[in-house]
Amino acid sequence: MKKALITGINGQDGAYLAKHLIDQGYKVIGADRRRVDSLSWRLKRLGVDDEVEHIYLDLLEFSNIFSVIRKHQPTEIYNLGAQSFVAASFDQPILTADIDAIGPLRILEAIRVIDPSIKFYQASTSEMFGLVTSSPQSEETAFYPRSPYGVAKLYAHWIVKNYRESYGIYACSGILFNHESPFRGLEFVTKKITNHVAKMHLGNKTPLVLGNLDAKRDWGFAADYIEGMHLMLQQEQADDYVLATGTSKSIREFVEMSFNFINKEVRWEGEGVNEKGFDAKTNEILVEVSKEFFRPAEVHELKGDYSKAQKELGWQPKTDLKKLVGLMMEYDIERQKEEVKLV
Repeated sequence: MKKALITGINGQDGAYLAKHLIDQGYKVIGADRRRVDSLSWRLKRLGVDDEVEHIYLDLLEFSNIFSVIRKHQPTEIYNLGAQSFVAASFDQPILTADIDAIGPLRILEAIRVIDPSIKFYQASTSEMFGLVTSSPQSEETAFYPRSPYGVAKLYAHWIVKNYRESYGIYACSGILFNHESPFRGLEFVTKKITNHVAKMHLGNKTPLVLGNLDAKRDWGFAADYIEGMHLMLQQEQADDYVLATGTSKSIREFVEMSFNFINKEVRWEGEGVNEKGFDAKTNEILVEVSKEFFRPAEVHELKGDYSKAQKELGWQPKTDLKKLVGLMMEYDIERQKEEVKLV
């Protein structure tokens, strides 16, 4: 039986990946830096929490990483654990670097010493492209990260290549563009939008407050993307792959899709921080803009070219953005109804 160790098991990707691997017959060891029952709600909703062996693992502690790998002897390791919030990386750049850059190095070094046959997957990110030099972005596009998060992830990306080429370790990076789901954390703008629109649908009159509405991202469905992660570790040769949809939409468009789901059309007025979104029928203010949510260095547009993954892995996205927004809105409306009942 194949055995997979997943760091960041309680996150969106960790939960979807755990279910996928369990369905494939894997033994799954789920690692998190702390074990609190409430953190595993995603695994519980997917019905696999009891099938995961939960352990403690902290990416800051090499001795912990080393002992976990030596004890459990996984055949595959998926490193999804990270300080994953771009905005927070500006406030905590050193911590972000220690977790997101040196954390993967600690795992690779443990693999090198304990068992170089262990296959390793690193969660890279489209944020490494940053100030893009060409579009769409592929595996060959130059990197220009615009945040401490992007810089830290770029170090991890290159150290994976280095260990692959220097020691023959089967190590690869998935350069995943934004991937969302009903299980997305509230810290991410997509979830902030759908969760707030769900509240407005149920009577909340507080406007949604956002930052740069013009930023464009390539958004896909997380459940599609974890299948690509798994496929990367099943090839003869380890390599790096972009997973994306090949389309790019602005935050403004994502907002419009979310409100359209509850039959509201947004009318925009003003520019920059003075821009507001109004209900086209009632003139109620739906959206406001605040400088608070602008990044110190903005990434204006990301759009991925997944042709290599399609050709070599047989992978392609299955869920378009309109359907994804619908899945998130349905989930958030039902969750808000449940919370209202509890009150």
